Amino acid sequence: MNKSHGGPLAGVRVIELGTMIAGPFSATLLADFGAEVIKIEQPGAGDPMRQIGPFSHGESLWWNVEARSKRSMTLDLHTEDGREILRGLASKADVLIENFRPGTMERWGLGWETLSEINPRLVMCSISGYGQTGPYSQRPAYDRMAQAFAGILNVTGFPDRPPVRPGVAIADYGTAVFAAFAIMMAIYHRDARGGKGQHIDTAMYEAMFRLTDNMLTCYDRLGTTRSRSGNFNRNAAPGDHFLTADNRYLVITVSSDALFARLCGCMGQPELVTDPRFCTHDARAERLPEINGIVGDWVRALTAQEACARLDAGQQPYSLIYNIEEIAKDPHYEARGSIATLDHPRLGPLKMQGVAPRLLGTPAPAIRPAPELGEATEDVLLNLLGKTIAEVERLRAAGVV
Repeated sequence: MNKSHGGPLAGVRVIELGTMIAGPFSATLLADFGAEVIKIEQPGAGDPMRQIGPFSHGESLWWNVEARSKRSMTLDLHTEDGREILRGLASKADVLIENFRPGTMERWGLGWETLSEINPRLVMCSISGYGQTGPYSQRPAYDRMAQAFAGILNVTGFPDRPPVRPGVAIADYGTAVFAAFAIMMAIYHRDARGGKGQHIDTAMYEAMFRLTDNMLTCYDRLGTTRSRSGNFNRNAAPGDHFLTADNRYLVITVSSDALFARLCGCMGQPELVTDPRFCTHDARAERLPEINGIVGDWVRALTAQEACARLDAGQQPYSLIYNIEEIAKDPHYEARGSIATLDHPRLGPLKMQGVAPRLLGTPAPAIRPAPELGEATEDVLLNLLGKTIAEVERLRAAGVV
């Protein structure tokens, strides 16, 4: 039994033991491209994400975004019957994803050594805040802790104010992308290179640390320690969030002399190109407040529409800072199908992010609604694991499923 809905990952079976974001979202990325994802949830309550609002008609909207295209099976892993069922599922899976605290799976008799003996082809991805090893491995962690430990929060915000959390859970979501990438590498090694399955150790802080560009290398070689600088960036001179005459914020960043010359043409100030204060990127970086002030004065004299028209005419990179209402109405999002609408059985038409990236040769299947709690339990037990109706009834009566 494999519930294939097409797509490049059709035929890949994933057992997901994750809760909240990092583990589940890595499985969602695989489900988006056709993998069969069987999400294991605790009987009665399910994933805590189901209880996090905002809600519509009693349904968590966040849950409906992040649990899309999955199947839900209830299973109590605190019971030996539940653990034995999980071993059976692992024997028939390509991938198992878990984000419990390190050591939990081993205490349940479900660690890598056990599961890999049952299924040598299994790819097991463990996601945790600090990794499976090291002195901090047992520390609990959430998104913000990973950002803090990786140094990202220290450089986010303005110098005279406390560090600022980004508006979305970038550590959870970023780690999930790393995990999905690692899973696909492991599958490629297994299937294309004749290898075996393997265990993947994904630490949230390491995923975030990898995104800190040259911070460590500059400290190592130059002794420099980056600090919060607001919207200023010496690699983008000029560069800021500039306010228009009609109170819209416009992002302009210039990282080369050629782009600066183009911007000067848009502003009608070509003399700035040869001005000794601004003729090179290094010179502009040394006078960043001054050059930003000149660009800011130009933007502030124009409406957003006027500024965008001039920048478009000059082929200058820029963007207005959008809110979600503007995203929902933007013709580019519509033309590319970046916003998907699925037919939810209880909520009706429901909009959410479309599948990304785009595989033009093997497109992703249509997104399916998030599952009701335990909707696939009986089907999995009967048709995948070969249980009888009587066994299913016994397991249900005992609270195992």
